[in-house]
Parts: sequence; structure tokens; C-alpha cells
Amino acid sequence: MILALQLLLSLSFLIILHEAGHFIPAKLFKTRVEKFYLFFDPYFSLIKKKIGDTEYGIGWLPLGGYVKISGMVDESMDKEQMAQPAQPWEFRSKPAWQRLIIMVGGVTVNVIVGIVIYSVILGVWGKTILPVDNLTYGVYCDDQMLNLGFRHGDKIVGLNGEKPESFNGINKSLLLDDIHTVTVQRFGQNIDLQLPADFGQLLVDSGVRAAFSERIPCVVDSIVAESNASVAGLLKGDSLVGINNMYSPYFQDLQKEIQKNAGKTIGLHIVRDGQNINLPIAVNAKGTIGFSPKSPSAYLKTQTIEYSWAQAIPGGFKQAWETITDYGSQLKFIFSKSGAKQIGGFATFAKLFPEEWDWLAFWSRTALISLILAFMNILPIPALDGGHVMFLIWEMITGRAAPQKVIEYSQMAGMVLLLGLMLYGNGMDIFRAITGQ
Repeated sequence: MILALQLLLSLSFLIILHEAGHFIPAKLFKTRVEKFYLFFDPYFSLIKKKIGDTEYGIGWLPLGGYVKISGMVDESMDKEQMAQPAQPWEFRSKPAWQRLIIMVGGVTVNVIVGIVIYSVILGVWGKTILPVDNLTYGVYCDDQMLNLGFRHGDKIVGLNGEKPESFNGINKSLLLDDIHTVTVQRFGQNIDLQLPADFGQLLVDSGVRAAFSERIPCVVDSIVAESNASVAGLLKGDSLVGINNMYSPYFQDLQKEIQKNAGKTIGLHIVRDGQNINLPIAVNAKGTIGFSPKSPSAYLKTQTIEYSWAQAIPGGFKQAWETITDYGSQLKFIFSKSGAKQIGGFATFAKLFPEEWDWLAFWSRTALISLILAFMNILPIPALDGGHVMFLIWEMITGRAAPQKVIEYSQMAGMVLLLGLMLYGNGMDIFRAITGQ
């Protein structure tokens, strides 16, 4: 419920601002706006009120929102209006440059919102990083990285010969930045390890979500009520050091071993008040026993970089630009078979948010989604803002508007494409929920 509420609040906030980005310049250019809606309202709306020429409302179908501008081919496909002679207050009667400003208004607002939120975050909370030197226990490597010569406990000290600012961005750099050499510190010595060409695509193809994670000890922080761990007598503060004949104090090793024993009973080795104890615990079918470990912040010293407001504003611009360019770089993976399998819908977006309400995380994810919406909406796909912009640029270059039928048919094709992508993404969410993949 908390995930759903955060997603609903974030999207509602962004949709209203996006549509206001179209609404305000339309009004400034004396263009009639017939409707301004949060969510869609086929057949009926939940709330509506007409003020002047505009009906404001909330629809019942939470798939976005819209403004209906007079004299414009949009998702309403109002052909009857378009068949009438153009009126001075209609979109089609306005100069091309005014129509262009109206169409890019939504995307512009989304970009501005992303910059403002990131700037405020930096000004209020600063930027928390985990310096690579503070990885006390080194990194835990995905199996794909082990195959390339990396080892659990390595410390990452160089990417293409340059020391990373923090651990936070290493996985992203490996995915997007054409890293071919990684320098690790192992037993006090620096070792250069080579990565294959197209390493980012290799990670996507193998389904790796994070090449490296922070390696941490496994100390119980909380127990799920009535879980197998609770029944067996596991307590908060217990240190887990092994399972059956496998001994390790690290959370990732123990988590992996527990998952391998799904549906079985294991002997869990723990240290409690200096005493070694063995607890027999049943592992459920999902490969868990019902406890949460202490977070990495309990062991690893992070650093918070504070920003003055004079620094936060350019910092917000920089972070917004990096977010947009990184997202654009990731799109290339969608066109691969493995990348297409990772497309998701609303459930995937909801998982961007934490399971407990956290305002820093909420605003950070809202800024991210705002910039994603800006990027996606400006793509030259009919039915999106970028599709309308494409036709307007054509008109401004050639001096002739695209034929009405071409715009109508392309709009219908774009709507079918977008609906198909939406069904596919949400269908993949349902498939993953059922199969656990």
C-alpha cells in the first residue's frame, strides 16, 4: 500500500504539472482549452467542474492525464470538430511557433521539475556517498564477475585508470561507460582486470542487476513475527556465521546458501553473547527464514557532501543532465531480447520507491520519473508530444502543414503502439509476480 500510494502521489503531481505545461502557454496564446484532467475519463468522471471554457476534472482510469485543446488532433480523435472551419481560438489557427511552444510546454515543465527537485535535495539533504576506501569488507561479486577473475572482498580502486568518486556509481559506469579495465586491491596489491567488449550488454543478457554490492557481516536487525526464524528462537543481535557445513560471516554468502536450501531444514550457526549456538531452522519454499540483517550503513562509513544554495542549483542541473543521458544510453538495451524482458509497467515503477515512507527517497524518485517522462514524451512518436513537435517542425521547414489525414492516421498508430507497450510492460510485471523471475 505504501508503494502504491507513493507511486500514485508522485505520478499525480507530475501529470498535473506536465499538463499545466501545455495549459499555460495555450491560455497565454488565447487558445481554448476544453478539458484539463488528471487521469482519463471514458464514459464518466469522478469529479468535474467547468470554469470558463475549461472543464477541470479527475477521471477514473489512472493511466495518465490530458488537456483537450480546441482544434487539435489528439487522443480524443474529435474529427467532427476538425471538419468545421477553423476558429480564431483554435490550436490550428495559431502560428506554428506558438503551437510548438504549447506542445513542448509539458516536457519543459518536467525537465524544470527534475532540476528543481534535485537542487532542493542537494540544498536540504546534501549528497551521501560511500567512498571506495570505506568498503571495509570489500565487494560481493555477482557470479558473472567471478567468472572474469574478480573475487569476493576485492576493493574497486580504478575504472579505466581513474579512481571512482564513490561506490555509488560503479555499477552504473560498468553498464553504460565503456569500462574496459577495472583495478582492484586484493591482499594489499593492485590488480588490473580486463572486461570484454560490450560488457554492458553482457550484464543485461545475463540478467545481472548489480555487478558488485557492499559486502557486510550478517547481524540480525529484526525478525518477522511468526516466521520460521521466530519459531526457531533467532534473536535480534545474533551474528550468523554459517549454515550446515558452510561457514561465512557475510550476509550475501548466507543468503545464497539459505536460498539453495528452500523447503529444507538447515543448521544455522550463530554467535550470541560470545557463545556459539546451532539452531535448526526450516527454510520456506521461497528460500527465506524471516529475518532482516543490519543495513550496510551500520558497518560502512558514508560521507555527506553539503551544498550551499549557490552550489545546489548547478548541482541540480548536472544531476538532471546525467539522469537524462544515462536513461537515453540505457534505451539501446531495450532492442535486445534480454533487454525487452526487463521492460515493466506500474509495478516496476512502484518498486523504485522504498517500502517505508522516506521523503528524501520519494522526492529523489519523483525527480527521476519526471525526467523519464520528459525524455519519453519528446520522442518523435505519434500520440506523444514529440510526434506533434515532429509535424510542427516539418511545417516550419516546408511552409506547409502535414495533411490532416496523415496526422489522424499517425495519431491512431501511435496510440496503438503506446497501448501495446503499456499492456506488454504490465503483462511482464504480472508474469514476474506469478513466476518469481
